[in-house]
Amino acid sequence: MTNDQASITRQLPRTNVQTKREFDLEQRTLTFARRARDFVMRLSRTTANLEYGKQLIRSTGSTGANYIEANEALSKKDFVNRIRICRKEAKESGYWYQLILVGDNPALEAERQALLQEARELTLIFNAIVSKNGS
Repeated sequence: MTNDQASITRQLPRTNVQTKREFDLEQRTLTFARRARDFVMRLSRTTANLEYGKQLIRSTGSTGANYIEANEALSKKDFVNRIRICRKEAKESGYWYQLILVGDNPALEAERQALLQEARELTLIFNAIVSKNGS
């Protein structure tokens, strides 16, 4: 196979199953960031929550942004590195969720627990992707 043929082979479109799966995780990380933003906007404006909220918005947004970058990676090594960053950012998001103060608001506490669970699930998903593609 010549270099030209190898180049053509690598440019073949992905299957519908691969595209759908990637889109689902891309959409999931986008929803993760949006839910974090909406959650932070409902928090009390304490000094701690203002700082933790900023960090949370950064880490949840970075999770999705790095996933998009991973899908555009030019090499497997770059892909795995970006997914590692996604894993790190999702894990960091869980940390900020644990620190945020919701007071005596059961609805906010329930939302925080759901978002913390989502952060844990995304961390596990990204960990599985790293494991599957080489550590």
